[in-house]
Amino acid sequence: MHDSRIDQLAQQLVQYSTNIQSGEKVLIDLAEVPDAIGVALMRAVRACGGLPFLRVNHARLNRELMLGATTEQYKALAEHQMAEMKDMDAYIALRGSQNITELSDVPPEKMALAMQALRPVMDHRVKETKWCVLRWPTPSMAQQASMSTEAFEDFYFEVCLLDYAALNHAAENLKTLMDETNDVRIVGPGTNLTFSIKDIPSIVCCGNYNIPDGEVFNAPVKESVNGVITYNAPTIYQGIAFDNIELTFENGKIVKAEAGSKTEALNKILDSDAGARFVGEFALGFNPVIKEPMRDILFDEKIAGSFHFTPGQAYEEADNGNRSQVHWDMVSIQREDWGGGEIYFDDVLIRKDGVFLDESLSGLNY
Repeated sequence: MHDSRIDQLAQQLVQYSTNIQSGEKVLIDLAEVPDAIGVALMRAVRACGGLPFLRVNHARLNRELMLGATTEQYKALAEHQMAEMKDMDAYIALRGSQNITELSDVPPEKMALAMQALRPVMDHRVKETKWCVLRWPTPSMAQQASMSTEAFEDFYFEVCLLDYAALNHAAENLKTLMDETNDVRIVGPGTNLTFSIKDIPSIVCCGNYNIPDGEVFNAPVKESVNGVITYNAPTIYQGIAFDNIELTFENGKIVKAEAGSKTEALNKILDSDAGARFVGEFALGFNPVIKEPMRDILFDEKIAGSFHFTPGQAYEEADNGNRSQVHWDMVSIQREDWGGGEIYFDDVLIRKDGVFLDESLSGLNY
């Protein structure tokens, strides 16, 4: 039996998130998802007068490609993908996974080669197309979330079909406040961090680029970060799972990075290039439906009462000049049930234990 929520999601992605117009070319990039969502997306694009194009990926096949990666091969692959992307007006990607650690045994140098070669394609997509990226619910994701498959599917559609437009007013108020702020201080268990966001523009994300969504982000002034941060949300990067990452900063640079038994793997990633040890994004998450981490960053970075502080590449629309092949959204949850914490803007307490204190921001509270 067909699930009508699939059609609702396709319509939201096409009509709201990417706002497809007549004649626009839309690349639909599917990875291990049911045919039904691909069919629904193509029909939704056509209903708007757009032209759907299709790309299909599988993690095991991508793993095999990366295991034998050569510079010549990925240079050619990047050229083909760039030519395709330049011909598109919009990009919608749905990514399922039967095994989130499928790429964990790809050698770091092969992973770095592939990511570096394909980075310009992603940069063009982000800067030059209308785009939206989201996960697809699978039993493995339900297991990550410690939920039954059915319960997770219900949670997934509740999150993805949220009325994101209703968050916009309060999110714009938060953007204004962040744009007017010079200095930020974050404190909490294992965290005492200071940095500047002066003159870095803030960006509202309420369902236009990622689903799930619900954040406002900018970036720290590159060399302004000092102190220590402990991330209490689990994370995964390049197929490797990490817990309780602790980073120490001096003048913007990560000078010490620890993650228990994964410390060596953590430092290998942070040594990928010079920019990986500097931070490219600071964001406050406020999706009211997402409360617990599940080691999936598109969900975890939007957790109610959270923030993320991201080693690596800065987004050009909120640019601090940092460039890297790495962009690793590490998350800390500051709700009281996760140990609490405080965020100060120019020495004024803005959020305590995950709750915004200003009435103009109350629409972002869980």
